[in-house]
Amino acid sequence: MFKFLKEKLKGAISKISSKVEEEAKVEDIPKDEIEAEKIESKKEEISQEEVKKEEQVIDAEIKEEKPVIKEEEIKEEPKIDTGKIEETKEKGFFGKLTEKITTKKISQTQFENLFSDLELILLENNVALEVIEKIKSDLEKNLVETPIKRTKVEETIKLSLKNSIEDLFNVEKPNLLDYISNKEDKPFVIAFFGINGSGKTTSIAKIANMLKENNISSVLAASDTFRAASIEQLQHHADKLGTKLIKHDYGSDPAAVAFDAIKHAKAKNIDVVLIDTAGRLHNQDNLMDELKKIVKVANPDLKIFVGESITGNDCVEQAQNFNDTIGIDSILLTKADVDEKGGAAISVSYITKKPIIYLGIGQEYNDLKEFEPNIVVEGLGL
Repeated sequence: MFKFLKEKLKGAISKISSKVEEEAKVEDIPKDEIEAEKIESKKEEISQEEVKKEEQVIDAEIKEEKPVIKEEEIKEEPKIDTGKIEETKEKGFFGKLTEKITTKKISQTQFENLFSDLELILLENNVALEVIEKIKSDLEKNLVETPIKRTKVEETIKLSLKNSIEDLFNVEKPNLLDYISNKEDKPFVIAFFGINGSGKTTSIAKIANMLKENNISSVLAASDTFRAASIEQLQHHADKLGTKLIKHDYGSDPAAVAFDAIKHAKAKNIDVVLIDTAGRLHNQDNLMDELKKIVKVANPDLKIFVGESITGNDCVEQAQNFNDTIGIDSILLTKADVDEKGGAAISVSYITKKPIIYLGIGQEYNDLKEFEPNIVVEGLGL
């Protein structure tokens, strides 16, 4: 999963880390006589009095006793801030030099140059612009003008990316089985939406199978009366699962099919109604109006958008358009097992502000995986 993006990210992070380390070596590590002269010059800037005081402190620590200072010397010298002495002990000139050599601060300009490589990779892998901007902002907070140990540059970038991507899914995810069991009046109605070929019908069969395995009864509603063979396809799944299918003729009112399925469920005390709908694009106004009618008549408890993970930004745009039209509640991404880029999985929840609840990872009925953010994080190797 996300193999292509994972490899690209790994290369980009390594490249950024190498650039930071190389720049740090050029800027900070003393070289030959020029740097030696700079150090000597800094040494001379320290007053003789300060050198003497540091020597007394060092001698005292070695002998485990306080330095002896003549009374007249105490009178002549100004009062010494003990806090500054402690700071001097901990961070003298050479301490500061060592710190500078072993740590690095990335400037805003350097960050912009370094991020451009990562930005290009994210764009190539269909990550939405809004998501890229968020990742950039998060990285900037953690990297710019912040002391980073040179050996920890790559680790710091990975951790920041991991936290940023996990935050993309900071939307409450419903537990479908809990939702169903907590509803007092049956049935629990779920409607599925998406474009043609997104895998709606197969996903509905997978959900029906999951419910069956949890001893929850369901009935299917063939409200896709538009696409040829759609009713036969759903009937095939219903027969294999031993589930009832409510259907009308092709060209019938899809909302009427949904209404009859709900009526049947109430009469037979069935727990869940699963409504299939015709695939359509957001710019097909007559078909989108049809969806609004289904929603109005069926009043579903959950509206699930089904999209192909491998279509990247197209999937994100479709989800947003369906959300604008009918107000989706959650997302199911199909073909996640063959998605090498991961752009849709990374972006769709953040853009729509709706949770991903399941991933389709194959063609079998059991190939349905509950979504967790760590799936994406681990898939990217972070």
